[in-house]
Amino acid sequence: MSEGDARRIASDLMDEPHIRDRRISVRQVYALVEERGEDPEAVADRYDLDVADVYHALAYYHDHPREMREVEQDREDAVADFRESINRPEGVDPDAA
Repeated sequence: MSEGDARRIASDLMDEPHIRDRRISVRQVYALVEERGEDPEAVADRYDLDVADVYHALAYYHDHPREMREVEQDREDAVADFRESINRPEGVDPDAA
């Protein structure tokens, strides 16, 4: 068994599924490959992963749609809470262009 075969998806380091023993999440891999159109091999090289890890992450994303929607909603809620809690001078809007 190669080293890449032992690495799978875990949830022990972060609040969302990620590649075991790495800090890159399934959601990040999905965004890079399927939303930005990056080559899976290039993503694997950039993050020092086996290309199989990238494909495992993509498979996990598609095999667990409800969980991934919940993760995305949790992240959106956390960002919204953070934006509301920031003490900033009156008239400063981080969403203004």
